[in-house]
Amino acid sequence: MRACRVHAFDSPATLEDLSLPSPEEGEVAVAIHAGALNFADTLMCTGKYQDTPKPPFTLGLELAGQITALGPNVTGLSRGQRVAVFAGQGGLASGGNFPTSRCIPIPDGLGYAEAAALQIAYGTSHLALSYKARLQAGERLVVTGAAGGVGLTAVEIGKLMGAEVIAIARGDEKLAIAQKAGADHLIDASAPDIRERIKSLGGADVVYDAVGEPLFEACFRATNPDGRILLIGFAGGNLPNLKPNHMLVKNITAIGFYWGAYLKFNPAPLRASLATLFDWAAEGKIKPHISHRLPLEQFEEGLDLLRTRKATGKVILEP
Repeated sequence: MRACRVHAFDSPATLEDLSLPSPEEGEVAVAIHAGALNFADTLMCTGKYQDTPKPPFTLGLELAGQITALGPNVTGLSRGQRVAVFAGQGGLASGGNFPTSRCIPIPDGLGYAEAAALQIAYGTSHLALSYKARLQAGERLVVTGAAGGVGLTAVEIGKLMGAEVIAIARGDEKLAIAQKAGADHLIDASAPDIRERIKSLGGADVVYDAVGEPLFEACFRATNPDGRILLIGFAGGNLPNLKPNHMLVKNITAIGFYWGAYLKFNPAPLRASLATLFDWAAEGKIKPHISHRLPLEQFEEGLDLLRTRKATGKVILEP
């Protein structure tokens, strides 16, 4: 098997040839057809992600492929079955062994690339908006980084849940992509009056913030009383400046959200959310936006697309 390996946080990842052992008890071997890149992969390369494994390890949080072998006592899955896997690591490779608890059967009609792209980005947005923020039909949802990997899914899912969606992204091209995903209103991230523009549209009931400062400040000040702010990520590089006194006066709730942690302490809502998303995908209600498909050998180019924010939607590596 070929794999993108990190050996040290002060040196670049490398593509290597490795031997794949037989799967152990509770595992299946998967021939990987698609691995989806995430901003977390860029952080893992330097050890800055909250769940970075100890080196050496293989990059890649999510993947899709076909089961080639079963470990001892594995039931419920079969050789030849197509599965999507939230692996946490090991997805940027041509193969790997993964726990059965991380495997979700891929419905007919859904491709490998789409199944790989669906899990973290759509899973994050759906679980955050439905389970944590309790987004209701008719509420106004503001999404920062609205053309990015997770932001775009928040636009799409928010609209599907009946919200009025305000998309914030940088530049006409990215705003057009957000509009195509269902955004009702568009605001350029470089605009000097973001708070005023959100307020003129009625203010925010829910904010989905994947960027951090300086956008967080404008969105926070435009949040309506009893609003909820989801802290999804900090792609802008700066942590948000929370103001507890303003939160108190306006009854605003700030919600930290990390999707992958639910597999460890409460997997039931996560798996239920993914089941819903796979049903929606099979029915054509959602369709992952894939901006780049690259061979595994171009993994560094794929990571650079995320580092420089040139990707719109997901970047897929296909071994």
